[in-house]
Amino acid sequence: MNHFLSMQELNRDDLMHIIQTGIDIKRHPERYATACDRKGALLLFQKTSTRTNLSFQSGINQMGGYTVAMDWQSSNFSISPIRYEARYASRNCDFIVARLKKHADLQELAAYATVPVINGCCDRYHPCQALADLMTIYEVSGTFEGITVTYVGILNNVANSLIAGCVTLGIRLQLVTPIVNEASWDGLLMDRAIGSGLVTRMDSLTEAAAQSDYVYTDTWVDMEHFHNADYEAVKDFRMQTMLPYQLNRKALNGSTPYIMHDMPIHPGFEIEEELIESAGSIIYQQAENRMHAQKALLLYLQGN
Repeated sequence: MNHFLSMQELNRDDLMHIIQTGIDIKRHPERYATACDRKGALLLFQKTSTRTNLSFQSGINQMGGYTVAMDWQSSNFSISPIRYEARYASRNCDFIVARLKKHADLQELAAYATVPVINGCCDRYHPCQALADLMTIYEVSGTFEGITVTYVGILNNVANSLIAGCVTLGIRLQLVTPIVNEASWDGLLMDRAIGSGLVTRMDSLTEAAAQSDYVYTDTWVDMEHFHNADYEAVKDFRMQTMLPYQLNRKALNGSTPYIMHDMPIHPGFEIEEELIESAGSIIYQQAENRMHAQKALLLYLQGN
């Protein structure tokens, strides 16, 4: 059973195949109008979502399939062992897209599901986002050869899956990450990344941007904590620590890399508003590609 939980399940050939298929689907959607005929995806969400929800629902529907959206707290997943609910749910769908708080719960779901489980975001990884990120880079540059990306922000789940994808594809990745999100830390992944020679840690965003084709940033506060009063002290610490690393014109210092952000955006915090709508911004293209990349992923997981 093939699952997609972290991005590390894919070798280079499979990852390239998904990316290239995603681009073909985007250019020729009519060719794939029945590719998921009568296939159903359970969208099991414990966390709020805009892009994951909309892109999977739109994507599989455009290929002739359907979705059933289920809130974790409103379902019996919240009151029964995952292994039992996973076995039942698998008998009613062809894919399970799970957006859960804890990676351990996602692993248990995958261990007992008899259909492919797709990680729609957890505390450790966000591989569907990385698929769209990599597809966007390939779409814009036409190659991964000689490409350098800088990620600036919290070392988190988004960064982890981007790291894994860049190592697999041979992309040079520079990390400007003063804070590590403890729940996201993957020491084995980081050791492999640093050991590959492709991933480096840097202190200066300006120096990193000067060497980069793409600069990518993300929120400093996890979305489930953004309005949480109990998280206020951590939020304030992160804001104060990260403000010198805001992606803005001053930090770029004349460099003109493409600007990336996985959304949702908090202008005036991780990125200045001017860059969001600038000529070099590919943020909306990146967000749109969630749907196309995930269409290709669904085809891959069903063996097409």
